[in-house]
Amino acid sequence: MTNHPHASSDAANALQALAAAPAAELEKHLLEVCSSPAWAAAVAAARPWSDRHALLTANLTAMAGLSVTDLGDAMAGHARIGKPKPGDATSEREQAGIHGVDSALLDELHEANAAYEAKFGHVFLICATGRTAATMLDALRERFPNDAATEAEIVRGELRKINDIRLNRLLDETTS
Repeated sequence: MTNHPHASSDAANALQALAAAPAAELEKHLLEVCSSPAWAAAVAAARPWSDRHALLTANLTAMAGLSVTDLGDAMAGHARIGKPKPGDATSEREQAGIHGVDSALLDELHEANAAYEAKFGHVFLICATGRTAATMLDALRERFPNDAATEAEIVRGELRKINDIRLNRLLDETTS
């Protein structure tokens, strides 16, 4: 689980406000974190969360319970690596490692993505935060030989990391 250095009373207040939000509002916030309705429902069902760690634990538990279909719903909310969604600040921020990259490297990344998608039927998903385009391409190539079941479990772990980052950001933005 991703730990977070800020454990202020502001964050505790943000957590309490999130936990107390009406169901529709909470669902909206959670679906911005992860586009799987099953994940959002599981995290919401775990409220109230006593602290940030409890919210991140709810993410971990929810991710573990997702079916293959639910994982597909979660991946549908993510841009292809190397092609952040235009105008989507989250996508742009998470894929900052591709900015200013040589076009030949981007072409390799796009080709590798296409092969991965043809094999697995979904986008290559990796927690891109803090990664360069080259390290994402290396990870894609390393994971390409995996079978579908192995890859699904890796994707589950990557989604959990992404969700942890997004949940921490949600709490921090609420306190700013």
